Amino acid sequence: MSFGLKALNRVPRCLKISKMPMTTQASEGVKNGNHKESFTVCVEGNIASGKTSFLEHFKKNQNVEIFEEPVRRWRDVHGHNALAKMYEDPSRWSLTLQTYIQLTMLEHHKKETIKPVKLMERSIYSAKYCFVENMYSSGVMHGLEYVVLTEWFNWIIKNNHCHLDLIVYLQTKPETVHKRIRERDRKEELNISMDYLEKLHALHEEWLVEQSKFSLPSKVLVIPADSSLEEMQQMYDKRKKEILCGVS
Repeated sequence: MSFGLKALNRVPRCLKISKMPMTTQASEGVKNGNHKESFTVCVEGNIASGKTSFLEHFKKNQNVEIFEEPVRRWRDVHGHNALAKMYEDPSRWSLTLQTYIQLTMLEHHKKETIKPVKLMERSIYSAKYCFVENMYSSGVMHGLEYVVLTEWFNWIIKNNHCHLDLIVYLQTKPETVHKRIRERDRKEELNISMDYLEKLHALHEEWLVEQSKFSLPSKVLVIPADSSLEEMQQMYDKRKKEILCGVS
């Protein structure tokens, strides 16, 4: 089942995405000893931008707790592979997958840690501002589905503590991630096109670099990530203080 562009234009003009002001409240609280929250750092980027390698690099740091993107849960929702179904038939399964992603990412935001740094792979914000927006603008998500998901997102952000202290954006060219996807040969990713990656790249750039579409929930550190794994590890060591908000 698919929907034309006319259906997409039926979204009410009054519908707005919740915008979060840039805040350092959590960071200041840790410094001043007002509460025990950790610095929350989120790594963002296109598919195959190097987020997993980034997390692996900091796993050995005893002051950091890693929260990986819950892809395994998306692949096994009580025996159903929601991720694979979405790639096979986006018009049918996009809303289903993104509803579940929104839930699982909210759970990650709300999880606490006793370690100084909480390091998350992606966030509820990129799920909405990049992936849902792409599905809607591409025509695979109906206007009504988009409205419902947006209303849920707005309510979640308003009524839950989803703060971030820093977003680390691994900036890659679409050609680079397309090559990496072909090389790692994951079943769910076989149908990912260059066009899809280019659109996701543009949305990440608009949100995190140009800052022209949605407000940011935190500061952003942009790291070019087209280089080899060895070169990227050297870069992470060089910028460790920035990435971990000063925690060694």
